[in-house]
Amino acid sequence: MDDEEELEALRRRKLQELQIHQQQRELEESQYAQVEAQKQAVLRQILTPEARERLGRIQLAYPDVADNVTNQLIVLAQSGRVQKVIDDATLRQILRKILPSKREIKIERR
Repeated sequence: MDDEEELEALRRRKLQELQIHQQQRELEESQYAQVEAQKQAVLRQILTPEARERLGRIQLAYPDVADNVTNQLIVLAQSGRVQKVIDDATLRQILRKILPSKREIKIERR
């Protein structure tokens, strides 16, 4: 009986650990979703629909660059440095300064 009680206690402890881990993961996911929703709300205020669409396409091609641009735009907006809504042309100018220049690949045959 002693071994069975220890085994049952181990199972209960492991189940509690799993439940705590699951709750922490759900809390992190909830917080992440909340932060993303706040980011999107700010972007809706400072970007035109066309600029948001372009930023979405950049997110697919260069996720790290898009995150960087998004964070910079949000910081500028929160500090009050964005005077007007950013349109597609202005966003393209910003992206030209940030995106790495395309490298040419040359293949030489010998």
